[in-house]
Amino acid sequence: MKTLRLREGKERSLQRRHPWIFDSAIARGGADAGETVRVESHEGKFLAWAAFSPSSKIRARAWSFDETQRIDAAFFIAAVAAAVSARGRFDLKSDGMRLVHGESDGLPGLIVDRYGDTLVAQFLFAGVERWKDVLIDALLAATGLSKLYERSDASTRALEGLQPVTGWLRGDSATDLTIQEHDWRLTLDIAEGHKTGFYLDQRDSRKKMADYAQRLQFQRVLNCYCYTGGFTVAALAGMRAGGSVGHVTSIDSSGPALERAAANVALNGFAPDSVTFMDADVNASLRQFAAQGQTFDCIVLDPPKFAPTAAHADRAARAYKDINRLAFKILEPGGVLFTYSCSGGINADLFHKIVASAGIDAGVDGYISERLGGAPDHPMTINFPEGEYLKGLVILRK
Repeated sequence: MKTLRLREGKERSLQRRHPWIFDSAIARGGADAGETVRVESHEGKFLAWAAFSPSSKIRARAWSFDETQRIDAAFFIAAVAAAVSARGRFDLKSDGMRLVHGESDGLPGLIVDRYGDTLVAQFLFAGVERWKDVLIDALLAATGLSKLYERSDASTRALEGLQPVTGWLRGDSATDLTIQEHDWRLTLDIAEGHKTGFYLDQRDSRKKMADYAQRLQFQRVLNCYCYTGGFTVAALAGMRAGGSVGHVTSIDSSGPALERAAANVALNGFAPDSVTFMDADVNASLRQFAAQGQTFDCIVLDPPKFAPTAAHADRAARAYKDINRLAFKILEPGGVLFTYSCSGGINADLFHKIVASAGIDAGVDGYISERLGGAPDHPMTINFPEGEYLKGLVILRK
């Protein structure tokens, strides 16, 4: 077994069971890509079993902190089974769910989503790439399914020295799927959609938004960065349940995404004239609405990742502040803002400060009604706070 010896004083994060080992922490040692290594402190004390990645700044990621643990096929079969079993303990109102959430499930770099009878997996780290065949068989055995599609095309894979790979690993069928979420249906394309095809992490936030729409009887909703219309459908469903005949303006810069959003609106029985779709830039559109004096009683800001790491935080903070400031200006008094950040480089405290600063610049104050995060099948664990990438605030404008 090859060994990594850490520099003096660099063992503390592993002693806290944080799974990442950066290149700067390693005094000596190495291995092939994905190979299991024994990680020791400067004094030679065992710390963890980890997979080595010669190309990444995160040079190794821990599989286990138990010295007696064997890292073999049985280990991965058990880890997959535990992750899948845990989802049965969550109250998930959908047949689309995340089954494996990387480090939070003890499988760094592995993302697996289930859409009905189909699994979609991302192998984003050298360790899970090395054990891919074992993991595929374990996933199908744990779920009883027969179809698994690979979407290993995220940019983070390049940091591991791995080429992008997509396509069917097991089974073969259409990549255009439909899932049930709460009381509505949504379509997606696992071959072309973002991430594994859809944003499952916002499932509970969409339901929350529908509940607000029903209770407060929204009339004019603005859904920014609407993608394939999940929040649009949720808003329409909530307004219909509340007895109001409202309208949703949905903005995105992707024509194909807007086409699917329109299809999702029709799939759920809503009239085409209940939504205006805009293929446009969100910032420019917000400024245009402000110049025209157009206002909304609910606005959703769910932008893409502005800060993938903390190094991008300053630039991202300016972008988040700008869109929130503009949204506050066109939000009716008594209206509700659902605002989110999915940037790992922006923590919840900083996001709160950014939104507060935006409100000050807009001359607006509001009540923080709720703090939101990812759905429970996208867990953050005690030892891996980086799992909390999605932050949301529900703000009632005074």
